[in-house]
Amino acid sequence: MSPILSDGERLDWLRLIRSDHVGPRTFQSLLKYNGSAAAALSALPDLARRGGAGGLPRICSHDDAMREIERAQKLGVRFVAAGEDGYPPRLATIDDAPPLLAIRGNTDALMGAMIAIVGARNASAAGMKFAQTLAHDLAAAGFIIISGLARGIDQAAHRASLASGTVAVLAGGHSRIYPPEHEDLLASIVSGTGAAISEMPLDHGPRAADFPRRNRLISGASVGVVIIEAAHRSGSLITARMAGEQGREVFAVPGSPLDPRSAGANDLIKQGVALVTSADDIINVVNPILRRPIETPLEEPGPSQFGEDVGAAERARIISLLGPTPVSIDDLIRLSGAAASTVRVVLLELELAGRLERHGGGLVTLV
Repeated sequence: MSPILSDGERLDWLRLIRSDHVGPRTFQSLLKYNGSAAAALSALPDLARRGGAGGLPRICSHDDAMREIERAQKLGVRFVAAGEDGYPPRLATIDDAPPLLAIRGNTDALMGAMIAIVGARNASAAGMKFAQTLAHDLAAAGFIIISGLARGIDQAAHRASLASGTVAVLAGGHSRIYPPEHEDLLASIVSGTGAAISEMPLDHGPRAADFPRRNRLISGASVGVVIIEAAHRSGSLITARMAGEQGREVFAVPGSPLDPRSAGANDLIKQGVALVTSADDIINVVNPILRRPIETPLEEPGPSQFGEDVGAAERARIISLLGPTPVSIDDLIRLSGAAASTVRVVLLELELAGRLERHGGGLVTLV
């Protein structure tokens, strides 16, 4: 598959996504309304000013972006966009897909049908043994195992599928591997038939908020997610919730009711998630899905650029409906009486000013 971005466009895309207050959704809106990343970079200061920013947002410089690209090349990392080799096709369909994915290793693994296996970091011996068995059997059936390189269930699943190809999704950048003791595991993955992906800058050390971001990539790239030993309020349950929101299949392995590490997985089964005792339980569900083409969501038509300013009264009316309680964008459109494109422009201005926070399910709050 030939590249869809020129070298200059790739540099502009990296500059834009590395600029302050520009996340994946904001990036897509900026690109849609401005036509190119270069034009969006020029528009950022004025948009942030309209949103009420106290100062100019930090815009990633040409030199900083070039340095990251050059360092990435030395690590064997390259930045790919949706539609290019190495960008998982299912990941491209989620509404907050990374504009650029930093990948290392074998791109063939990233283009295959993936099953995610995630679970407790402090997993039991029985849980890790089952994760290994499941990963091995799914790999033998032609699936790529994807997980988060974490301790416990994740690393057991990775190690069991090294020979056939496994994908590690990093919470930090490619030069800040977490946990550090899994650097050897990652080296084995990328030097063989597997790959590693990240949306973060190369030197970014993972923080608590970065793990849910990573989890949405794990579920988004997969056709189904298997939960093994997840306690209440665990990161694995966050992955399960995100998988449901993304339209992915969710499976859970039952565990002892006496083991708190299985409480979350057992609750998922009570809620109707498919129970798994063997690889066949997963294969029988996902095979019909794989025979259907991957559908990319249709984009809502909008103005070609932000040249037409929103009126002050209309902007104030939309902002007045926002507060600390999450509200859906659809409700904002309905209650404000404004056009959908107008509401989205105002939200984008607020986000670039650092005044808006986006949540799952299309909800937003005013910061």
